[in-house]
Amino acid sequence: MRRLWITLTYIVFFVLIAAPLGKMATNAFSGGFSGFREALARPEALHALMMTGLVVIVVTLLNTLFGIMLALYLVRADWLSRRIKGFLNSIVDLPYAVSPVIGGLMIVLLLGPDSALGGLLEQVGLKIVYAFPGMVIATLFVTFPLMVREIMPVLQEIGAQQEEAASTLGAYGWTTFWKVTWPSIRWAVAYGVILTVARSLGEFGAVLVVSGNIMNKTQTATTLVYQDVENFNVTAAGGIALVLAAFSAGLLLLMEWSKRRKEVH
Repeated sequence: MRRLWITLTYIVFFVLIAAPLGKMATNAFSGGFSGFREALARPEALHALMMTGLVVIVVTLLNTLFGIMLALYLVRADWLSRRIKGFLNSIVDLPYAVSPVIGGLMIVLLLGPDSALGGLLEQVGLKIVYAFPGMVIATLFVTFPLMVREIMPVLQEIGAQQEEAASTLGAYGWTTFWKVTWPSIRWAVAYGVILTVARSLGEFGAVLVVSGNIMNKTQTATTLVYQDVENFNVTAAGGIALVLAAFSAGLLLLMEWSKRRKEVH
């Protein structure tokens, strides 16, 4: 039975991971290295990769900042009632229960040009939907639980005794955070950052709905791959997808390294 399960594991690995990656690489280099290079050097490809990078950077910064703050409030804020904490925990887990496409649709309905709030923002020159801010909001909606759920167990495990002792000795809140709390949660934060970057790179559904997939304006790498596949340009689609897969493989190695560091500390 043990050999059977191992064999089945290898078969599943080959069918779901190795074979698609091999086919992707074959498509990417079907026109030789020059075809692969041309696929990446297209203006729309360069713009899509740039937009993906910008979205990842902004979302990761916002997710790290607000994720740490919310995790601290949910674990350390004794003045919050259980009902409020339960409500906030439900909001954090909402992206796990809602499809990214539905999340993108909700953003369009709330902040789109036909909505009251979206129309008001556009009157003052701030366009959300079908623009960069909407893409950031959609990606942030999908990735927000990752940082919070990585930090909360660590905070619960270390307890608040050291922080309370530092406050008793006269340390300010900011000093207590950097000297006491941060050393304990830094590897959980690093793990959450890696998860956020990986999820942001591969986000498709919510961004497709919110961005409108406008070439050279609101197109990301994943939506460009979708467009190339729809246009039967498999070489170009394979090239972009291979670049994203290479980034994902690198992030996987970083994730395993940070996971070991987090377990040690």
